Order: sequence, then C-alpha cells, then structure tokens
Amino acid sequence: MLTLLDLLHGPLKPEILLVVSAMFLLMYGVFHHDPRGGNVSWLSVGVLALVAFLIAYRAWNHPGAFDSSFEGAWVNDGFARFMKMLVLIGAAGALLLSFAYFRDVGGMRFEYPILVLLSTAGMFMMISAGDLIALYLGLEMQSLALYVLAAIRRNDVRSSEAGLKYFVLGALSSGMLLYGASLLYGFTGSTHFRDIAQAAHGMAGNVPNVGFLFGLVFLLAGLAFKISAVPFHMWVPDVYQGAPTPVTAFFAAAPKIAAFALLIRVLETSVPGISSQWQQIIVFMSIASMILGSVAAIGQHNIKRLMAYSSIGHGGFALVGLAAGTEDGVQGVLVYLAIYLAMTLGTFACILAMRRKGQYVEEIHQLAGLSRTNLPLASLLAALMFSLAGIPPLAGFWAKFFVIIPAIRTGQTGMYILAVIAVLASVVGAYYYLRIIKIMFFDEPAEAFQPMPRPVRFVLGLAAAFVILFSLYPAPLLDAAARAAHSLF
Repeated sequence: MLTLLDLLHGPLKPEILLVVSAMFLLMYGVFHHDPRGGNVSWLSVGVLALVAFLIAYRAWNHPGAFDSSFEGAWVNDGFARFMKMLVLIGAAGALLLSFAYFRDVGGMRFEYPILVLLSTAGMFMMISAGDLIALYLGLEMQSLALYVLAAIRRNDVRSSEAGLKYFVLGALSSGMLLYGASLLYGFTGSTHFRDIAQAAHGMAGNVPNVGFLFGLVFLLAGLAFKISAVPFHMWVPDVYQGAPTPVTAFFAAAPKIAAFALLIRVLETSVPGISSQWQQIIVFMSIASMILGSVAAIGQHNIKRLMAYSSIGHGGFALVGLAAGTEDGVQGVLVYLAIYLAMTLGTFACILAMRRKGQYVEEIHQLAGLSRTNLPLASLLAALMFSLAGIPPLAGFWAKFFVIIPAIRTGQTGMYILAVIAVLASVVGAYYYLRIIKIMFFDEPAEAFQPMPRPVRFVLGLAAAFVILFSLYPAPLLDAAARAAHSLF
C-alpha cells in the first residue's frame, strides 16, 4: 500500500505539487483579499514553471524511465512527460495572455488561475491514465474546471451561454464514454489497458465480438468530443466565440493536447492488436474534420469563430498520423501538436492585441490595413497565418508533412486516399488564412490598435520565433517526439 510519504518521493510529485499549490493559493486568495487575482496569477505561472522543471529534470536524468503507481492505473513514461510539457506550456501561455484582458474588461477573480491549475492536474491524470477508471477521473477533473472557466464572466451573456452549452454537451459525451467503458469492462473483465489488450488479442480469430466493438466505438465517441472531431464538434464554434478570449486560447491549446494524448494511449496500449477495427473510425473522423474545418470557416467574420473551425481542421490533420497506426505516425502527431500549440498561442496573442479605446474587437474586417498602422504585428500575424495554412518553410508545413508521410508509408490504398484528401483540404483551407493577410496588407487602414501589453508581446514573440525558425533546427523537437513515441511501442 502506498503511503503519502512514498507518493511525495515518487514520480507523482508534479501532480501533487499542482493540487497542493492550487489549494494553498485558494486559501491565499481568500484570506489575503486578492479579488483581482494579480498575485495568485503570477504565483500560478511560477507553479507551472516549477512543475515543468521537475518533469524536465527527471526526463534529463532518467530518459528511459517508466514509472507506474496504483497497480498500473497511473503510468509515467517518455510519452507522458512529453505531452505534459506541452500542456504546461499551453496553460502558462494562456495565463500570461489573460492578465491584461481581465484587467481591461473586468471579471478577473483569483479563482481563475486556480481553476487552470486544477484543470492541468486533470490533464496530467488523463495523459498518465493506464486504466479506464483513471481515464474517467482525469477527464472529469479537467472538464469540471473547464465548464466554470467558460462561464467565468458571469455578467456576460455570451460567456454564460458558452459555459452552459459546454456543460450540457460535455455531460452527454461523458455518458457515452462511460457506457463504452462499461461495455469494455463487461467483455474483458478488467479496466486496465494492458488486460483489455490481452483479452482483445485472445478473442477468436483476433476479431473482437460485437459487444467489445460497440464499447470501443462509444469510448472513441466520448474522446472525439474532447478533441473536437467531427461529428462531435458542435460545441466548438459557440464555446470558442462566447468564452473570454484567454479562456478560448486555453481551450484550443492544453485540453486538446491532453485529449489527443489520452486517445493515442487508449488506442496504442489497450487495443493495438485490432488496429484494423479502430482505424476505420479514425480515418472517418479525420476526413470529416479536415473537410468541415476547411470549408465551414470560409464564411466566418468573427476571428475567434474562424479559429474554432481551424482547430477542428487541424485536429483532423493530426488524426492522419494516428490513422497510420505506426510509431512514425505517432511521432508525427506529437510534432504536429507541438507546432499547433505554438501557432495557436501566437494567433490568440494577436487576437488579444486587437484593442481600441480599451475595447477588444473580434471581427476580421477590423484588421483592415494593419500593415500601415502596425507593421510588426501584421507581419507576425501573417507568418502565423501562412504557417496555419501549411506554407513552406514555416513550421505548419512540416507539421502536415510529418503526419502525411507515415500514412503514405503504410502502403494501404485507404491511406493514400487519406493523404490526398489532407493535401486538398489544406489547399482549400488556405483561402481563409490568406484572406486575413489580404485584409491586413491591401485594404484601407482602420483605426490603429493600442500597444500590446508585455505578457502578450512575450507570448507572441516566442510563438512567432518558433514558427519561423523551426525549419532551421528541428532536431530537438523531432528527437524528443521520437523518444516519446517509442516509449509507447
């Protein structure tokens, strides 16, 4: 039986630090009368940085370490450490983007960064889940905090509506996931991923029975909601548009990455021997997400809503690598998610720079003539748009390259078709990214935006530098992703 002392000296230190820090900061906020959360926010960023240091320190000193606790229900391998670092970057970036926004529009509370910490702890549990029960606990811990974050501005009708929609549809997806998990348990007799894998492998002719497949389908449907894959994407545009912009940036970055990590672990550790069964589902979701994300965004006028459809499309591209079912494919997905994180944080930093007379604007036409009023901002946003469109030599091109090539290498006819559809969807989707660049550089200039706050400028600078310079030295990310993918296989 594990004692608290064992946990504190074991590999669970990052998770325990997150939860304990959240409780401490909650007490600090209550008793030190910090209603706007200034101190709590910066302390939360410090906690995230400390957790990142602990993870990086263990990865550096024990690169091949594999840890497990609670009889395998919680695992910590190279894959988990890589994905947790991405989640921490997403959470810290979203917090930095939120300071000036909530100061200007009001509604900042010290509970906001605490909810981000608790949500991050839930994501850590998702990433390290080795059991269906741990999977559900992490998923709900993350989701409960996200529901509140979406509706954090209680006096804003759009924010309250976003929180309600997210809660109702999230409850539906949780029910589907639980039903699928119960079927898997019923037909295998275990909730552990490794036991489910053995049971699936031992079924007659290596073809699972219908009940097992139904359970897997329902489980994947619940996870598809979390990665906003079609046809479980209906919540994304409304929630992205209605939630406060820093919260939307957080939604688009950290939770999506954690959900992808959970999906990859479930498929590659609990049902690796029946890839031909789940591959069809992944291919369908990938094609549908890429097509809808590329087409539906064309008529959007709100840039946050456009980014919602962009997020759906990019989720579809990431699924191309997963559909390949190979180690190279998983490596490509990890590289894609890391690059997507940088592009997303950078783009939302630019959206938060769209401020006139203390008011934040979200309409695309309000970027008109930005190159003549603020050339540096226009240039960086143009680079991010080119990268999102997949224009070489920016990072977004290599992200798509690293997920399409593994699909082609499988030699399957279906994978060739999937790769062709990915290329065509990328071409179609480039239209609405290039339209933003056209508005910034060729339309008559609108009134200039106010100067960017320093934290926003910091996030934008780092994200843009990564996107622009990635092709010059991609080896560190590629090597880290390769090690993380190898730990799963």
